[in-house]
Amino acid sequence: MTVKQLALPELVDACVRSGIPGVGLWREPVQSYGLDKAARLVRDAGLTVTTLCRGGFLTATDSHARVGAIDDNRAAIDEAATLGTDTLVLVSGGLPPGSRDLYGARERIAEALADLAPYAADRGVRLAIEPLHPMYAADRCVVSTLGQALDLAERFPADQVGVCVDTYHLWWDDLAPAQLVRAGEGHRLHSFQLADWVTPLPAGVLTGRGQLGDGVIDLREWRRQVEAAGYTGPIEVELFNDALWARDGREVLAETVACFLEHAGKPPPEK
Repeated sequence: MTVKQLALPELVDACVRSGIPGVGLWREPVQSYGLDKAARLVRDAGLTVTTLCRGGFLTATDSHARVGAIDDNRAAIDEAATLGTDTLVLVSGGLPPGSRDLYGARERIAEALADLAPYAADRGVRLAIEPLHPMYAADRCVVSTLGQALDLAERFPADQVGVCVDTYHLWWDDLAPAQLVRAGEGHRLHSFQLADWVTPLPAGVLTGRGQLGDGVIDLREWRRQVEAAGYTGPIEVELFNDALWARDGREVLAETVACFLEHAGKPPPEK
């Protein structure tokens, strides 16, 4: 999504040329290009698919909508397996229309996970619950903190359900460091994503993620804490930003690599 202006073949080529070994894919461009074709394209280029985004939206109260959500998430799990990634990121869903019941919405997520987690495990896919910043609780994700995500995940085996840690959504929470330790001890750190926080937020707030280093988040410290908690997987950069999308995608990708190394790369060893 950081360079969604690039078609999948362009993205794969740019990653290879930039020395990027893996790519986190979103379902919509994969479906548009063709699932099997996309899997072949990435595999033949020697890249790995780090995660597939996104499943979720599991909070509906209407029975027909709930069945549809389960079916769509099963399809997402199948897509992840075809692409060769072991992680499907879940954006859990907001409050149903007319509802103010956060607790009930979270319980419906747990009910859905009880159905989906074994299905995913049979296909070699883990589910990673991503907590989103509280400003998204009403319409996108009633799971707002890492603690809330872990409360849900810990109802299931660690190799079935874990969490996705995104700096954009969690940087503000002073309880997050302790929850990172909790997640690490429980082997539930399934994905780690970087984006910076810049203000003012744009209208609609969805496309306000800043380029690494442009905002207020201590990205290198977040990396240190996540890795200290035991995470050894890939680090993704996920930026929703209209200004970046309006630019040449290859230029943005090269800039993002440079910003990652400057602001989130490992510091040189002390002499």
